[in-house]
Amino acid sequence: MYKIAVLPGDGIGPEVVTQALQVLKKAAEKYNIDLEIKEYLFGGAAYDATGHPLPPETLQGCRESHAVLLGAVGGPKWDNLPVELRPERGALLPLRKELGVYANLRPARVYPQLVESSTLKPEVIAGLDIIVVRELTGGIYFGSKERQEIPGGYKVVETLEYSTGEIARVVRWGFELARQRSKRLTSVDKANVLESSRLWREVVEQMAPAYPDVQVSHMLVDNCAMQLVRNPRQFDVIVTENMFGDILSDQAAQLTGSIGMLPSASLGGGVGLYEPIHGSAPDIAGQNKANPLATILSVAMLLRHSLQHPAAADAVEKAVARVLADGLRTADILTAGCRPVGTAEMGAAVCQAIE
Repeated sequence: MYKIAVLPGDGIGPEVVTQALQVLKKAAEKYNIDLEIKEYLFGGAAYDATGHPLPPETLQGCRESHAVLLGAVGGPKWDNLPVELRPERGALLPLRKELGVYANLRPARVYPQLVESSTLKPEVIAGLDIIVVRELTGGIYFGSKERQEIPGGYKVVETLEYSTGEIARVVRWGFELARQRSKRLTSVDKANVLESSRLWREVVEQMAPAYPDVQVSHMLVDNCAMQLVRNPRQFDVIVTENMFGDILSDQAAQLTGSIGMLPSASLGGGVGLYEPIHGSAPDIAGQNKANPLATILSVAMLLRHSLQHPAAADAVEKAVARVLADGLRTADILTAGCRPVGTAEMGAAVCQAIE
Protein backbone atom coordinates (compact mmCIF):
# COMPACT_ATOMS: atom_id res chain seq x y z
CA MET A 1 0.00 0.00 0.00
CA TYR A 2 1.45 3.33 -1.10
CA LYS A 3 0.27 6.46 0.71
CA ILE A 4 -0.07 9.56 -1.46
CA ALA A 5 -0.63 12.99 0.09
CA VAL A 6 -2.44 15.35 -2.26
CA LEU A 7 -2.17 19.14 -1.90
CA PRO A 8 -4.42 20.80 -4.51
CA GLY A 9 -3.51 24.30 -3.33
CA ASP A 10 -4.76 27.46 -5.03
CA GLY A 11 -5.88 28.84 -8.37
CA ILE A 12 -5.79 26.16 -11.07
CA GLY A 13 -4.15 23.74 -8.64
CA PRO A 14 -7.36 21.84 -7.74
CA GLU A 15 -8.37 21.55 -11.41
CA VAL A 16 -5.10 20.11 -12.70
CA VAL A 17 -4.69 17.86 -9.66
CA THR A 18 -8.16 16.40 -10.20
CA GLN A 19 -7.17 15.30 -13.69
CA ALA A 20 -3.76 14.04 -12.59
CA LEU A 21 -5.36 11.93 -9.87
CA GLN A 22 -7.68 10.32 -12.39
CA VAL A 23 -4.64 9.39 -14.47
CA LEU A 24 -2.78 8.09 -11.40
CA LYS A 25 -5.75 5.91 -10.44
CA LYS A 26 -6.09 4.58 -13.99
CA ALA A 27 -2.40 3.67 -14.14
CA ALA A 28 -2.56 2.10 -10.68
CA GLU A 29 -5.56 0.02 -11.72
CA LYS A 30 -3.84 -1.21 -14.88
CA TYR A 31 -0.60 -2.14 -13.10
CA ASN A 32 -2.10 -3.41 -9.83
CA ILE A 33 -0.64 -0.67 -7.64
CA ASP A 34 -2.40 -0.35 -4.28
CA LEU A 35 -2.84 3.31 -3.32
CA GLU A 36 -4.17 5.21 -0.33
CA ILE A 37 -4.82 8.82 -1.35
CA LYS A 38 -5.56 11.58 1.16
CA GLU A 39 -6.10 15.26 0.44
CA TYR A 40 -4.82 18.08 2.68
CA LEU A 41 -5.18 21.86 2.83
CA PHE A 42 -2.15 23.80 1.61
CA GLY A 43 -1.20 27.33 0.60
CA GLY A 44 -3.72 30.15 0.45
CA ALA A 45 -6.62 27.72 0.81
CA ALA A 46 -5.12 26.47 4.07
CA TYR A 47 -4.60 30.02 5.33
CA ASP A 48 -8.23 30.88 4.64
CA ALA A 49 -9.42 27.81 6.53
CA THR A 50 -6.92 27.61 9.40
CA GLY A 51 -4.94 30.86 9.57
CA HIS A 52 -1.70 29.23 8.37
CA PRO A 53 -0.61 28.12 4.86
CA LEU A 54 1.03 24.93 6.16
CA PRO A 55 -1.15 23.43 8.94
CA PRO A 56 0.46 20.82 11.23
CA GLU A 57 -1.95 18.16 9.97
CA THR A 58 -0.82 18.75 6.40
CA LEU A 59 2.86 18.56 7.28
CA GLN A 60 2.35 15.39 9.32
CA GLY A 61 0.34 13.79 6.52
CA CYS A 62 3.11 14.55 4.02
CA ARG A 63 5.78 13.11 6.31
CA GLU A 64 3.83 9.87 6.69
CA SER A 65 3.30 9.39 2.93
CA HIS A 66 5.41 7.77 0.23
CA ALA A 67 4.93 10.74 -2.08
CA VAL A 68 3.27 14.15 -2.25
CA LEU A 69 1.40 15.48 -5.28
CA LEU A 70 1.07 19.27 -5.30
CA GLY A 71 -0.94 21.54 -7.58
CA ALA A 72 0.00 25.21 -7.20
CA VAL A 73 0.03 27.86 -4.50
CA GLY A 74 -0.37 31.59 -4.15
CA GLY A 75 -2.19 34.43 -5.84
CA PRO A 76 -2.93 38.14 -5.46
CA LYS A 77 -5.46 37.42 -2.73
CA TRP A 78 -2.65 36.62 -0.28
CA ASP A 79 0.06 39.02 -1.50
CA ASN A 80 -0.46 41.49 1.34
CA LEU A 81 -0.10 38.97 4.15
CA PRO A 82 3.01 39.04 6.36
CA VAL A 83 5.86 37.34 4.50
CA GLU A 84 5.85 34.27 6.76
CA LEU A 85 2.16 33.65 6.01
CA ARG A 86 2.24 34.01 2.24
CA PRO A 87 1.66 30.67 0.51
CA GLU A 88 5.04 30.49 -1.23
CA ARG A 89 7.18 31.55 1.73
CA GLY A 90 5.03 30.13 4.52
CA ALA A 91 4.05 26.82 2.91
CA LEU A 92 6.04 25.78 -0.14
CA LEU A 93 9.56 26.59 1.02
CA PRO A 94 9.06 25.15 4.54
CA LEU A 95 7.52 21.97 3.09
CA ARG A 96 10.53 21.41 0.86
CA LYS A 97 12.85 22.02 3.81
CA GLU A 98 10.90 19.75 6.19
CA LEU A 99 10.82 16.90 3.67
CA GLY A 100 14.53 17.30 2.95
CA VAL A 101 13.97 17.36 -0.82
CA TYR A 102 17.14 19.10 -1.89
CA ALA A 103 17.31 17.94 -5.55
CA ASN A 104 14.70 19.34 -7.92
CA LEU A 105 14.55 17.55 -11.27
CA ARG A 106 12.93 19.59 -14.04
CA PRO A 107 12.88 17.87 -17.44
CA ALA A 108 12.17 19.94 -20.55
CA ARG A 109 11.27 17.84 -23.56
CA VAL A 110 9.86 19.01 -26.89
CA TYR A 111 7.23 16.61 -28.13
CA PRO A 112 7.39 16.30 -31.93
CA GLN A 113 3.73 17.33 -32.08
CA LEU A 114 4.49 20.62 -30.27
CA VAL A 115 7.48 21.84 -32.24
CA GLU A 116 5.31 24.52 -33.83
CA SER A 117 4.10 25.70 -30.41
CA SER A 118 7.53 27.00 -29.43
CA THR A 119 8.47 30.59 -30.14
CA LEU A 120 11.83 29.34 -31.46
CA LYS A 121 12.39 27.98 -34.95
CA PRO A 122 11.66 24.25 -35.32
CA GLU A 123 15.23 23.52 -36.41
CA VAL A 124 16.49 25.03 -33.14
CA ILE A 125 14.33 23.07 -30.70
CA ALA A 126 13.28 19.88 -32.54
CA GLY A 127 14.36 16.88 -30.49
CA LEU A 128 15.17 18.94 -27.39
CA ASP A 129 15.35 16.77 -24.26
CA ILE A 130 17.18 18.33 -21.32
CA ILE A 131 16.88 18.21 -17.55
CA VAL A 132 17.71 20.91 -15.03
CA VAL A 133 18.82 19.71 -11.59
CA ARG A 134 18.18 22.56 -9.19
CA GLU A 135 19.42 22.68 -5.58
CA LEU A 136 16.23 23.29 -3.64
CA THR A 137 16.78 23.90 0.07
CA GLY A 138 19.74 26.27 0.27
CA GLY A 139 21.02 29.50 -1.23
CA ILE A 140 19.58 32.97 -0.98
CA TYR A 141 15.98 31.76 -0.72
CA PHE A 142 16.71 30.21 2.66
CA GLY A 143 19.40 32.54 3.99
CA SER A 144 18.77 35.10 6.74
CA LYS A 145 16.92 38.24 5.68
CA GLU A 146 16.92 41.67 7.24
CA ARG A 147 15.33 45.03 6.46
CA GLN A 148 16.82 48.08 8.13
CA GLU A 149 15.41 51.59 8.13
CA ILE A 150 17.97 54.15 7.01
CA PRO A 151 17.74 57.86 6.16
CA GLY A 152 15.66 58.16 3.04
CA GLY A 153 14.31 54.61 3.02
CA TYR A 154 15.48 51.09 3.79
CA LYS A 155 18.45 48.78 3.40
CA VAL A 156 17.83 45.08 2.76
CA VAL A 157 20.34 42.33 3.52
CA GLU A 158 19.77 38.79 2.26
CA THR A 159 22.31 36.06 2.85
CA LEU A 160 23.35 33.43 0.30
CA GLU A 161 24.68 30.37 2.11
CA TYR A 162 26.02 27.05 0.83
CA SER A 163 28.23 24.40 2.40
CA THR A 164 30.43 21.86 0.65
CA GLY A 165 28.08 19.07 1.66
CA GLU A 166 24.97 20.84 0.36
CA ILE A 167 26.61 21.38 -3.00
CA ALA A 168 28.08 17.88 -3.29
CA ARG A 169 24.83 16.03 -2.66
CA VAL A 170 22.92 17.80 -5.45
CA VAL A 171 25.86 17.75 -7.87
CA ARG A 172 25.97 13.97 -7.35
CA TRP A 173 22.41 13.82 -8.70
CA GLY A 174 23.62 15.70 -11.76
CA PHE A 175 26.49 13.31 -12.37
CA GLU A 176 24.32 10.22 -11.88
CA LEU A 177 21.62 11.48 -14.25
CA ALA A 178 24.23 12.43 -16.85
CA ARG A 179 25.69 8.94 -16.59
CA GLN A 180 22.24 7.49 -17.37
CA ARG A 181 21.70 9.81 -20.36
CA SER A 182 24.28 11.17 -22.82
CA LYS A 183 27.08 11.56 -20.27
CA ARG A 184 27.22 15.36 -20.53
CA LEU A 185 26.90 17.60 -17.48
CA THR A 186 26.88 21.41 -17.48
CA SER A 187 27.43 23.05 -14.11
CA VAL A 188 26.07 26.60 -14.03
CA ASP A 189 27.36 29.26 -11.64
CA LYS A 190 28.53 32.88 -11.41
CA ALA A 191 32.09 32.14 -10.35
CA ASN A 192 33.45 35.38 -11.80
CA VAL A 193 31.53 37.33 -9.14
CA LEU A 194 30.19 35.18 -6.30
CA GLU A 195 32.24 33.36 -3.68
CA SER A 196 29.44 30.79 -3.31
CA SER A 197 29.81 30.01 -7.01
CA ARG A 198 33.57 29.63 -6.68
CA LEU A 199 32.97 27.02 -3.98
CA TRP A 200 30.34 25.40 -6.20
CA ARG A 201 32.82 25.08 -9.06
CA GLU A 202 35.53 23.72 -6.75
CA VAL A 203 33.19 20.99 -5.49
CA VAL A 204 32.23 19.99 -9.03
CA GLU A 205 35.88 19.75 -10.01
CA GLN A 206 36.68 17.65 -6.94
CA MET A 207 33.85 15.22 -7.75
CA ALA A 208 34.52 14.91 -11.48
CA PRO A 209 37.31 12.27 -11.25
CA ALA A 210 34.78 9.83 -9.72
CA TYR A 211 32.79 10.09 -12.96
CA PRO A 212 35.43 9.71 -15.70
CA ASP A 213 32.75 8.74 -18.23
CA VAL A 214 30.90 12.07 -17.80
CA GLN A 215 32.03 15.14 -19.74
CA VAL A 216 31.81 18.15 -17.42
CA SER A 217 31.69 21.77 -18.48
CA HIS A 218 31.19 25.00 -16.54
CA MET A 219 29.08 27.91 -17.72
CA LEU A 220 28.24 31.29 -16.23
CA VAL A 221 24.54 31.72 -15.60
CA ASP A 222 24.08 34.73 -17.90
CA ASN A 223 25.77 32.88 -20.75
CA CYS A 224 23.65 29.82 -20.04
CA ALA A 225 20.47 31.90 -20.32
CA MET A 226 21.63 33.12 -23.72
CA GLN A 227 22.72 29.67 -24.91
CA LEU A 228 19.37 28.13 -23.94
CA VAL A 229 17.78 30.36 -26.56
CA ARG A 230 20.60 30.27 -29.12
CA ASN A 231 21.40 26.55 -29.12
CA PRO A 232 19.46 24.63 -26.45
CA ARG A 233 20.34 21.18 -27.80
CA GLN A 234 23.95 21.63 -26.71
CA PHE A 235 22.71 20.81 -23.19
CA ASP A 236 21.67 17.52 -21.67
CA VAL A 237 21.89 17.74 -17.85
CA ILE A 238 22.29 21.14 -16.17
CA VAL A 239 23.04 21.33 -12.44
CA THR A 240 22.92 24.61 -10.58
CA GLU A 241 22.04 26.40 -7.35
CA ASN A 242 18.59 27.34 -6.15
CA MET A 243 17.87 30.77 -7.63
CA PHE A 244 19.68 30.13 -10.91
CA GLY A 245 17.82 26.84 -11.30
CA ASP A 246 14.49 28.51 -10.60
CA ILE A 247 15.04 31.01 -13.41
CA LEU A 248 16.72 28.74 -15.97
CA SER A 249 14.22 25.91 -15.63
CA ASP A 250 11.33 28.28 -16.34
CA GLN A 251 13.21 29.55 -19.39
CA ALA A 252 13.82 25.97 -20.55
CA ALA A 253 10.14 25.22 -20.03
CA GLN A 254 9.11 27.93 -22.45
CA LEU A 255 11.33 26.41 -25.13
CA THR A 256 8.95 23.46 -25.20
CA GLY A 257 5.98 25.61 -26.17
CA SER A 258 4.33 26.14 -22.80
CA ILE A 259 5.19 26.12 -19.13
CA GLY A 260 2.01 24.07 -18.82
CA MET A 261 3.88 21.04 -20.18
CA LEU A 262 6.66 20.78 -17.61
CA PRO A 263 6.62 18.49 -14.55
CA SER A 264 9.07 18.33 -11.67
CA ALA A 265 10.24 15.96 -8.97
CA SER A 266 11.84 17.10 -5.71
CA LEU A 267 13.90 14.28 -4.23
CA GLY A 268 16.59 13.51 -1.71
CA GLY A 269 14.50 13.04 1.43
CA GLY A 270 12.39 10.06 2.35
CA VAL A 271 9.28 11.48 0.65
CA GLY A 272 9.26 12.74 -2.94
CA LEU A 273 7.39 15.95 -3.82
CA TYR A 274 5.89 16.19 -7.30
CA GLU A 275 4.42 19.30 -8.89
CA PRO A 276 4.07 21.14 -12.19
CA ILE A 277 6.46 24.04 -12.47
CA HIS A 278 3.74 26.53 -13.45
CA GLY A 279 2.04 28.83 -10.97
CA SER A 280 -1.54 29.08 -9.77
CA ALA A 281 -2.74 31.18 -12.75
CA PRO A 282 -5.67 32.75 -10.86
CA ASP A 283 -6.80 34.58 -14.01
CA ILE A 284 -8.02 31.30 -15.54
CA ALA A 285 -8.91 29.39 -12.36
CA GLY A 286 -12.25 27.63 -12.46
CA GLN A 287 -12.71 28.14 -16.20
CA ASN A 288 -11.63 24.69 -17.48
CA LYS A 289 -8.80 26.35 -19.43
CA ALA A 290 -5.68 25.12 -17.60
CA ASN A 291 -3.32 22.60 -19.17
CA PRO A 292 -3.18 19.55 -16.84
CA LEU A 293 -0.37 17.79 -18.71
CA ALA A 294 2.45 19.13 -16.50
CA THR A 295 0.70 17.72 -13.43
CA ILE A 296 -0.08 14.46 -15.25
CA LEU A 297 3.58 14.13 -16.25
CA SER A 298 4.50 14.84 -12.60
CA VAL A 299 2.42 11.75 -11.78
CA ALA A 300 4.60 9.78 -14.19
CA MET A 301 7.69 10.97 -12.28
CA LEU A 302 5.97 10.00 -9.01
CA LEU A 303 5.35 6.49 -10.32
CA ARG A 304 8.94 6.16 -11.48
CA HIS A 305 10.89 7.67 -8.59
CA SER A 306 8.79 7.13 -5.45
CA LEU A 307 6.68 4.06 -6.29
CA GLN A 308 9.35 2.32 -8.38
CA HIS A 309 6.92 1.45 -11.17
CA PRO A 310 8.69 2.45 -14.41
CA ALA A 311 6.23 0.57 -16.62
CA ALA A 312 3.31 2.58 -15.21
CA ALA A 313 5.32 5.79 -15.62
CA ASP A 314 6.07 4.92 -19.24
CA ALA A 315 2.38 4.24 -19.84
CA VAL A 316 1.42 7.71 -18.61
CA GLU A 317 4.07 9.42 -20.72
CA LYS A 318 3.09 7.43 -23.82
CA ALA A 319 -0.57 8.29 -23.21
CA VAL A 320 0.30 12.01 -23.18
CA ALA A 321 2.23 11.61 -26.43
CA ARG A 322 -0.70 9.72 -27.96
CA VAL A 323 -3.20 12.42 -27.01
CA LEU A 324 -0.96 15.10 -28.51
CA ALA A 325 -0.55 13.00 -31.67
CA ASP A 326 -4.36 12.89 -31.90
CA GLY A 327 -4.34 16.69 -32.09
CA LEU A 328 -5.90 17.59 -28.73
CA ARG A 329 -4.69 20.92 -27.38
CA THR A 330 -5.45 23.18 -24.45
CA ALA A 331 -5.34 26.90 -25.22
CA ASP A 332 -1.68 27.39 -24.27
CA ILE A 333 -0.44 24.91 -26.91
CA LEU A 334 -3.15 25.34 -29.54
CA THR A 335 -2.01 25.62 -33.15
CA ALA A 336 -3.89 25.66 -36.45
CA GLY A 337 -5.55 22.40 -37.37
CA CYS A 338 -5.69 21.04 -33.83
CA ARG A 339 -8.73 20.41 -31.67
CA PRO A 340 -9.15 22.77 -28.68
CA VAL A 341 -10.11 21.07 -25.43
CA GLY A 342 -10.49 22.06 -21.80
CA THR A 343 -8.78 20.80 -18.66
CA ALA A 344 -11.26 18.01 -17.97
CA GLU A 345 -11.41 16.77 -21.55
CA MET A 346 -7.62 16.60 -21.77
CA GLY A 347 -7.42 14.59 -18.55
CA ALA A 348 -10.14 12.19 -19.72
CA ALA A 349 -8.33 11.68 -23.03
CA VAL A 350 -5.09 10.71 -21.26
CA CYS A 351 -7.00 8.22 -19.10
CA GLN A 352 -8.57 6.70 -22.19
CA ALA A 353 -5.17 6.48 -23.89
CA ILE A 354 -3.82 4.50 -20.92
CA GLU A 355 -6.63 1.99 -21.35
